[in-house]
Amino acid sequence: MEKITDKIAALPADSNYFSLEFFPPKTAMGFSNLRDRLERMARALRPLFVNVTWGAGGSTATKSLELAEICQRELSLTTCLHLTCTNMSRKMIDRSLEDAKALGIRNILALRGDPPRAAEYQAPNESPEDAIDENFTWAIDLVRYIRKTHGDYFCIGVATYPEGHADESHPLGQSLEHDLPYLVDKTLAGADFLMTQLFFDTEAYDKFERTLREHPSGAFRTIPIIPGLMPIQGYQMIKRTTKLSHARIPDAIMSRLDDVKKDDEKVKSVGVDILSEIVERVKEITHRTSGPAGFHFYTLNLEKAVSFIVERTHLIPPSTPGPKETIIDEIAAEIPRLQVNGSDHDHMSQARERSRSRRQSTVSSETRNRVIVSGKVSNPEYEATSAEASIPAEPINSRANTLAISEGEGVLGREATWDDFPNGRWGDARSPAYGEIDGYGPSLHVSHAQAVSLWGYPKKQEDINKLFVRHLKGELSAIPWSEEEFNDETRTIADQLVQLNSKGWWTVASQPAVNGLRSSDPVFGWGPQQGFIFQKAFVEFFLPSAEWKVLHEKLQSPEVKSSVCFYAANAAGDFVSSDNAGGPTGEAREPSTNAVTWGVFPAKEIITPTIIEEVSFRAWSEEAFGIFGEWAQVYGKGTESEALLEKARKNSWLVNIIHHDYVEQDALWNLLI
Repeated sequence: MEKITDKIAALPADSNYFSLEFFPPKTAMGFSNLRDRLERMARALRPLFVNVTWGAGGSTATKSLELAEICQRELSLTTCLHLTCTNMSRKMIDRSLEDAKALGIRNILALRGDPPRAAEYQAPNESPEDAIDENFTWAIDLVRYIRKTHGDYFCIGVATYPEGHADESHPLGQSLEHDLPYLVDKTLAGADFLMTQLFFDTEAYDKFERTLREHPSGAFRTIPIIPGLMPIQGYQMIKRTTKLSHARIPDAIMSRLDDVKKDDEKVKSVGVDILSEIVERVKEITHRTSGPAGFHFYTLNLEKAVSFIVERTHLIPPSTPGPKETIIDEIAAEIPRLQVNGSDHDHMSQARERSRSRRQSTVSSETRNRVIVSGKVSNPEYEATSAEASIPAEPINSRANTLAISEGEGVLGREATWDDFPNGRWGDARSPAYGEIDGYGPSLHVSHAQAVSLWGYPKKQEDINKLFVRHLKGELSAIPWSEEEFNDETRTIADQLVQLNSKGWWTVASQPAVNGLRSSDPVFGWGPQQGFIFQKAFVEFFLPSAEWKVLHEKLQSPEVKSSVCFYAANAAGDFVSSDNAGGPTGEAREPSTNAVTWGVFPAKEIITPTIIEEVSFRAWSEEAFGIFGEWAQVYGKGTESEALLEKARKNSWLVNIIHHDYVEQDALWNLLI
């Protein structure tokens, strides 16, 4: 039950430390897998503390507390719980703080959350104690409240922005100078440490830290300032993240990413190089001030990239082995070096070898782990007999072996890397990283003023139709379900999508069929060179209930049902799919998993970055209808636009249709148009 500031103060003045941030996964399977991942990362990386995010308005309260309990109680990780205050009742804030105390959590990152919108969040006929407390408008209000009600029990952190905070009240004039008076007040109200938004511009961070340390108020002279960094997990993901956070990527960095943007593996590798360079530069900046230098990593619930970064930059603290690991070391020291499963670690640098003194082999995860000894062995007594060789090998659970797994080495490395290339909601629903990159729940990702500027005041269905069509034609930069403009791939089916949207079938995702194009193709290519790309066509869209009934019957007809898979849900939670539609005898089939994009590359397993199946669709459909509600709230209760959007939300089905014939490019569109 340690405070973060106490742990920092106990470190040598010239040392470095780091922390890791995680969000509550969207699915139960993702939650289970994150628990295993957290345990592995805790043992291998030894972060000083971990952060657990909190959805705006308390939208992830239960899951956030569950994840915090795993970190704090089960894994004995010093845990910092994020807590927002706007659009929440005082009762929820009090309960959350008491729950944190009950879990042994002593650290809170006090945040504002979404702009206050009490009238929209307030439920009709809600009891006074559950009413949204409009006294909580800014993070400073939460800091003061925690200090008033809990004294010094909690170590309180607050957020800060090296390049300035872009808020709807000040979106264009984003600057550090604008933020400083508010940051001073927030800090003096009772903050114990500062944690920054992600950044890539080290020059901006240099100016930021120097400005704070030299500020005439003295508020920042000695307070820990922990820079926030996000490992680059993918090209599109980092572009979207920086767009939402308004963090600038310097041209030199963007150029390096542009050079490899078609190859996810190279993007991640170059990303590790970039982040490692940023860490080393920030070390120089932060060590101008006396005291340990910290780094906070936004992991996105992934482990490989951050594991490489913290090892390469020597952020992992020295290991102090317990009695069990000491015994393992003594035994391992007497065993001759083996070549295991064809893996030879002689290529590692001496420094890395010293840091992994216990790591002698890679353990296979096959049904029976095989130890293969090559070359002449100087100690025959260590050779296994055929009977002994049939016994499954016990893994040496040392920290060094665990780090090797976290970095993806050996067959067990798949535990860390099987979901290494997430594709938003199109990834594997079993992944802890599945879903939106922020993990905070449904959001328009634009301010109310920006929403009205983009989408106006729709009064009838045709107005919404036109918005979707304008987006497809490049005349509108975003729709509520997508803040991205279309890429060249989507433009190849733009005519078909325009036809669907013109009749009120509002498309939110789609892709064309592709049959064996080279991975170097300028439009469809991705991944390593000399590969081939395949795609099944799919489209996801909202349509009125009456029209879904007609389409559903068509999809179940004998001439169609063997060629497609579909999933459909409505705002009430009703769900139907081609799996539970029933066959000739009415029986439900085993839930299907549809790989709709895959790549075949030399000397690699087939890569399937885009998957559609029931669990992921159900999770996304809740969010998709939630976004409908967020859009309606822009206009206020009782307005004509709010009534139209609420009616559309209640009367629509979200449908995803996948056509299995990827050879016939127009098969899906001929079916629907």
